[in-house]
Amino acid sequence: MTNRRRFLQSLSALAAAPAFAADASPWKLNYMLASSMYGNLPLAEILPEVTKTGATSIELWPKKHATQREEMDTIGHDKFAGMLKSHGLTFGGTTRYDLGPFRLTDEIPVVKKLGGTFIVTGGAGDYKVTPEKLKLNVKAFVEKMKPHAALAAENGVTIGIENHINNLIDTPDSLRWLADDIRTIPGIGIALAPYHLPQDTALMADLIKHIDQKLTLFYAWEHGMGCSKPMPKDEELQQMPGRGKLDWKPLLQALKAIKFTGPTEVFMHPTPRGIPIMPTAAETTAEIVRAKRHLDSLIS
Repeated sequence: MTNRRRFLQSLSALAAAPAFAADASPWKLNYMLASSMYGNLPLAEILPEVTKTGATSIELWPKKHATQREEMDTIGHDKFAGMLKSHGLTFGGTTRYDLGPFRLTDEIPVVKKLGGTFIVTGGAGDYKVTPEKLKLNVKAFVEKMKPHAALAAENGVTIGIENHINNLIDTPDSLRWLADDIRTIPGIGIALAPYHLPQDTALMADLIKHIDQKLTLFYAWEHGMGCSKPMPKDEELQQMPGRGKLDWKPLLQALKAIKFTGPTEVFMHPTPRGIPIMPTAAETTAEIVRAKRHLDSLIS
């Protein structure tokens, strides 16, 4: 009788195991669409494309990269919110390099009102200095950002500082110092752009792990042939995952290791700015989908 009971218990355990395993959702990227991928196309043309790209939310960009942030003000925030709802979308946030990190007071409540969670901008401060001085300048920048970060945090928003060329936060070291200095400060994080880093996968994976929970947004964007001058479209598109030479697997493994669930944007810049990355909205969507499938295939 005892042996029979143990046998039945073992069968029950085996039967329960697959169900338990099925409950554990596998890690995946949480895709968001950057409106700038469609250049200056109107929101009425872009919003129907969002879910087709595999995204569930949208981030709005202003001039010179796009015009949707200005369009939202023109049509009214309530109308925009209604457009989002009609398409089953949520609002992610905005990119405001035009405002910079110290002039976001009016943008924060707008993002909050629409249910957004972040504003991306750049750093500020002298970066053409020695490494020792740069470290001090990063610390000084963080001190200046504290009241702005506090306001953002009060409104459920995070200011994501992007690493960007010709900027205080440009080098791998400056990113590490920024991550360390903001570790315990709510309302401020890092929007990580692999494009602006040395195309060294081990370095980038290490940076992702170092930034850890301070990673606000991740750009699936590699350097390829660059984006600072006109070039044939097939060369320009090498900024997109699966077209350039970057091996994305180590970066994805690092994102999985830190359990990153924030937004990931399949991203690139066209030349000139303000045009869609492909000639039409449909072709732009197809290219984003292709890049997404490349990334997803590496995860699976």
